[in-house]
Amino acid sequence: MSDDANRKRSRAGGRAGNKSRAGSAVIDQMPWRIPVNPDRPIEPLDEDGVQAVHKATMRILKEIGIEFLNPEAVAYLKQAGCVVNGTNVKMDEDFVMEMLSHAPESFTITPRNPERELIMGGKHMLFVNVSSPPNAWDLERGKRTGDFETFKEFMKLTQYFNCIHIAGGYPVEPVDIHASVRHLDCLYEKLTLTDKVVHAYSLGAERVEDVMEMTRLAGGLSHEEFDAKPRMYTNINSVSPLQHDYPMLDGAMRLAKRGQPVVITPFTLAGAMAPVTMSGAVSLSLAEGLAAVALLQYINPGCPVALGTFTSNVDMKSGAPAFGTPEYMRATQMTGQLVRYYKLPMRSSGTCAANVPDGQAMWETSNSLWAAVQSRTNMVYHSAGWLEGGLIASPEKFIMDCEVLQMIQRYFEESVVATTPDDLAFEAIKGVGPGGHYFGCQHTQDRYATAFYAPIVSDWRNYEAWQQDGSVWTVERAHRIYKQIIAEFEPPAMNGDHQEALRQFVAKRKQEGGAPTDF
Repeated sequence: MSDDANRKRSRAGGRAGNKSRAGSAVIDQMPWRIPVNPDRPIEPLDEDGVQAVHKATMRILKEIGIEFLNPEAVAYLKQAGCVVNGTNVKMDEDFVMEMLSHAPESFTITPRNPERELIMGGKHMLFVNVSSPPNAWDLERGKRTGDFETFKEFMKLTQYFNCIHIAGGYPVEPVDIHASVRHLDCLYEKLTLTDKVVHAYSLGAERVEDVMEMTRLAGGLSHEEFDAKPRMYTNINSVSPLQHDYPMLDGAMRLAKRGQPVVITPFTLAGAMAPVTMSGAVSLSLAEGLAAVALLQYINPGCPVALGTFTSNVDMKSGAPAFGTPEYMRATQMTGQLVRYYKLPMRSSGTCAANVPDGQAMWETSNSLWAAVQSRTNMVYHSAGWLEGGLIASPEKFIMDCEVLQMIQRYFEESVVATTPDDLAFEAIKGVGPGGHYFGCQHTQDRYATAFYAPIVSDWRNYEAWQQDGSVWTVERAHRIYKQIIAEFEPPAMNGDHQEALRQFVAKRKQEGGAPTDF
């Protein structure tokens, strides 16, 4: 589907919200759609700057090289003609650019519900739930270690909100489930509580193979049907600076061989794991990512890949990571320029360093989300629910972030401002005249239901009005909405035979011992 066609479909559906009750609040959701970002991206680098970062990236790959801590990956790259010395692999620009030429600029991912099919690339923008925090925080129970029940709550929120497109990694790590079988229990719940695209952690062969098989069974697919198009994906991180570890490369290669997408996301902190300068940090991050892209394209030319960025800075006084900062925003924008230069889809993140869902949490997350918009990111990880630099997942923060995501979608829909005589409203202005108001005029009444974004959590009234009717602070309102969603949640329909096949597979793999924990 073209960007223009998708935008027209999005605008047509954007006027009718999916309303549901949550306590005394009304959740006026936008319908499910794939947002299209119509804006020109912000480009901090001029043409010479893009070439300078590109050349620095290629020089890192050729003269310094990347450590590939996986013998199979090293063997492939040696076969490709790269310079190999133990685990160090050096590759020249011609090889890298030839491999990049095979990678698709966009691709689809189709989950068990084909109506949730996603487009990754172009101007499309996909939002992913919070992924991988070890702890949870909510207003009622405070901070605590992640558990299975909390994991399932987050999966219900992921399914409920139309602005969340992907059920990514574990929204919170359920440490009460043994690590050898955790992926089996989590993916079973993920595939039954949601019908959206799912993710596999590349942490050993068994986990990746199990998730691919579970995704196949949940969709009632033959092996040939699963391999014929992308159905799920993985995200791998490099070990900065300049390393790729064994299990993530193993998982990435397994998916690439079966045509399933791999998102490659270096995590670099300027001043700690990367140079303190923005151009140096971005160059190092790109070198790490492109090295893995080249490997996967050599193994299976044309396999779907995306290049991610997680480049931020640290507090140089404490060494703590900082997120949603001006440096983070610029690094994301710069990476976007280079990723478009390489003609790849891009991933970034919605992040903050705040410990609770307060003002700091929201301005830092909003900064990072708008940096994703400005860089023309295609997949935004941690779009809803992230706190404390990824150490905490919060359902209240999830609800509050979905407010921002819907505002972004509404912003996209209003990108083309109509200037017809009816929109310019001269007759309405003339009719109201000086000193009047537009609340009751027919021009307003005809457009009232479709005129503006309807908030989920925020209350656009002044503080005094709040106090008169007993209203509460945003976090309390978000908590109430979250509890109501969980209480009323109904899982999406699933074919009974497919669910039974999934259940039997999980039971069998548990009996076999699941996956090793000593990788």
